[in-house]
Amino acid sequence: MSSDPQLKPLRPADVDRYPRSGRAPGQDTTLVRVGAAVFGGRRLVVAAGPCAVEPSGSLLTTAAAVRDAGATVLRAGAYKPRTSPYDFQGLGREGLALLDEARAATGLPVVTEVLDPRDVDAVAAVADMLQIGSRSVQNVPLLREVGRSGKPVLLKRGMMTTVHEWLSAAEYVLSAGGRDLVLCERGIRTFEDATRNTLDLNTVVLLKQRTHLPVIVDPSHACGDANLVAALCRAAVAAGADGLLIEVHVDPLQALSDGDQSLDPAAFRAAMTACRAVAAAVGREI
Repeated sequence: MSSDPQLKPLRPADVDRYPRSGRAPGQDTTLVRVGAAVFGGRRLVVAAGPCAVEPSGSLLTTAAAVRDAGATVLRAGAYKPRTSPYDFQGLGREGLALLDEARAATGLPVVTEVLDPRDVDAVAAVADMLQIGSRSVQNVPLLREVGRSGKPVLLKRGMMTTVHEWLSAAEYVLSAGGRDLVLCERGIRTFEDATRNTLDLNTVVLLKQRTHLPVIVDPSHACGDANLVAALCRAAVAAGADGLLIEVHVDPLQALSDGDQSLDPAAFRAAMTACRAVAAAVGREI
């Protein structure tokens, strides 16, 4: 997707700080290909699926449902960082095997989180895109290792990370050899406690000026409430996001992780329909 001629490029003082992620004058948004999905083009990419790969067998059902509703990437965590050590932490290697099966069954490429530099090779052997989650955005050894993996990287914003810190994390990945990187705004922690986080759509607009990297939005983690997700999806599309990362579970009440913020398949289909109308209004497609 071509850069908007009305957008201002990085200030000269910033170019030296972000030599690999900064948008030069007239530079187009970089296209990042993950399977058949292309981040950064006219068509927005929607990655959807459960927060975690679960032992219940629900992954295949959910994956088929999101594919049929228009998602082009499957998201689900084989490894899950949780605040409490007693919460479900994911299935690890078993979860990776289930993701591999889901990709084979649905044709959807897979994005999943990697938490430990020692697991990068194992996750990269299955995943089409490696996710760096909010808690890991300043884990420098991990950033360097995923940069060396040769796989596209989805870099989430830390819950208390500034734009400078976030772009600096991107520079770690890119300077280690990474070529394909997508930024994901997922809300930041503020004084407001009515929602899980505060979705910072200001940053989506700002980053479209300052970086050539595609920028997507995760409304699920931003609000923590399934009742708010669809509206935030529409707002993100209107703000110029290049895609969405949405948590969907076939039965959110039974989810082992983040059920409160997960859409069921019917709600996801409705959200996709509404987002298509907004995308058309701003000259994009889903």
